Amino acid sequence: MQIAVAEAKAHFAELVRRAEAGEAFELTRYGRPVARIVAADRPVARPLIGAMEGAFTLPDDMFEGDDEIAEMFERSAVD
Repeated sequence: MQIAVAEAKAHFAELVRRAEAGEAFELTRYGRPVARIVAADRPVARPLIGAMEGAFTLPDDMFEGDDEIAEMFERSAVD
């Protein structure tokens, strides 16, 4: 669809919304095409949850506590 630059300025937000939905617009000045409004290519983002899966392994004893550190935490507790 072609639209004059002056008209596009008045409806810019609507044109951007429609471009996001897949429409393409050709902006014209004095009837000659000068620019286009089209949706930007968006890379498919990998979800954050599980994004590091398989990137490293946790040690088997990760949740075994260190008594000295546990004692320090207990002493620092606020009543």
